[in-house]
Amino acid sequence: MKNVPPPIRVLLADDHAVVRAGIRQFLDHATDIQVIAEADNGVSAKALIEEHNPDVVILDIQMPKASGIEVTRWMRANQRTVGVLILTAYDDDPYVMAVLQAGANGYVLKTASPLEIIQAVRDVHAGKSAMDATIMQKMISQISRRSEEQPIDTLTDRELEVLTLVAQGFTNKAIGVQLGISDRTVQGHLAHIFSKLHAGSRTEAVMRAMSLGWLSPELGAIDSS
Repeated sequence: MKNVPPPIRVLLADDHAVVRAGIRQFLDHATDIQVIAEADNGVSAKALIEEHNPDVVILDIQMPKASGIEVTRWMRANQRTVGVLILTAYDDDPYVMAVLQAGANGYVLKTASPLEIIQAVRDVHAGKSAMDATIMQKMISQISRRSEEQPIDTLTDRELEVLTLVAQGFTNKAIGVQLGISDRTVQGHLAHIFSKLHAGSRTEAVMRAMSLGWLSPELGAIDSS
């Protein structure tokens, strides 16, 4: 009998009960996803993350007590490797940049279809970036403008190889196996990549490389057409 992987354990945080119910309804139809807890504010989300240690957290940006951005920063400051998917109605540039810099893995608008959101959960769980296509284009344009103001050093061939695998969702260990190098060496390459690209997270580094034309924008994009 073929081994079936365990379902992706999801924590859903949104301050609107009706919205949570709607999202949960279609997530529950995906056989590989299980919603294990719900939160209606940022403080409750933090407590439930500590209690349940989910695989993926779906966060709205605007929530009482602590925003989705603050919760994301808290998770990364506490070295939690949980996947973070921002699901929101806000597509303003400052929100998106703050989310990326906080360390979120994905940013999807609530206008996305259920299938797109389900796929975004799967991508984030797999370590990939899940970005709404319209948001991605806006961010690439904004990052391009910022890149003109901040000189960026060219990546070495090896660093570009590492970043390409990051964009494809590979973990540090998997990148090491793929390239025949140690985890520590991969971490060293990532530190240099972050420094050169002025990036604070893997997702931001990938987006910045895309804006420079070093990586294909098709990596991690969600088709919103």
